Amino acid sequence: MAADLHCHTKLSDGSAGLDEIVLLAARSGLSAVSVTDHDTLAGAARTEVLGARCGVRAIPGVEFSAADSSTGRKAHILCYLCANPDRLAGLCRRMREERRRAADVMLQKVMAVYPITAEMVLRRAKGSTVVYKQHIMHTLLDAGFADGIYGSVYRKLFGAGTGLAYEPVSYPEVHDVIAQVHEAGGVAVLAHPGEYDSYGLLEQLARDHEIDGVEVWHPKNRKGDAALFEKTARAYGLLMTGGTDFHGMYAEKPMPLGTCTTPDDQLRRLLEFGAHPGR
Repeated sequence: MAADLHCHTKLSDGSAGLDEIVLLAARSGLSAVSVTDHDTLAGAARTEVLGARCGVRAIPGVEFSAADSSTGRKAHILCYLCANPDRLAGLCRRMREERRRAADVMLQKVMAVYPITAEMVLRRAKGSTVVYKQHIMHTLLDAGFADGIYGSVYRKLFGAGTGLAYEPVSYPEVHDVIAQVHEAGGVAVLAHPGEYDSYGLLEQLARDHEIDGVEVWHPKNRKGDAALFEKTARAYGLLMTGGTDFHGMYAEKPMPLGTCTTPDDQLRRLLEFGAHPGR
């Protein structure tokens, strides 16, 4: 048995509900699952209750987008087993406010091109803490202006720096995010380092003992990434996690829950690590 420790739901930019995530995990034979929605821990308690009913252990989690000022690229930090989640409330709130600002700008630009309404988008974003680009694309798909969530229309509107409706989001510095996770008693894991070419960042964070773990197994890994990340983790004694980065129909490619997982020995290490917030 294994655990999928990277899943998104309707609370952020996923298309499935908390109950569906837990049910899929149970029917896939997973021993544990973590809902890691962006900038919110709102689903943690509910997931734990649902998991107990289905025999699946729920690992509280949240994902933060951050900026690596040394390269100008993004970096994502997964926080697990936060002992004092209230201490992350400010960071979550500031990130949601910034995402809402950017979403408002993007939506106005899209409505200037396509005859959709804000109400249509909000209907598809119901339950989410923020409107995401996926919700806007879902609306365009239902209105007949796109043939999928991703594709030519997405690139036309939201291509980084070139899209007609592109609006950058200002992210906090990655080192500050990690520090806040630790101050709240959470376990800080660098997510999918290969996706943002964060190889150098991983080495620096590991060398300086800033992070507790690295996401070794991820669908967007390039050839050799998992082996490289595992080597780094073993060299610095880091936890190793894996997850599907599940988004349901809002994923770029079909990716069933449990496609990438965390092995049992690493899950045990994570649980042991999280049990000692004063580490």
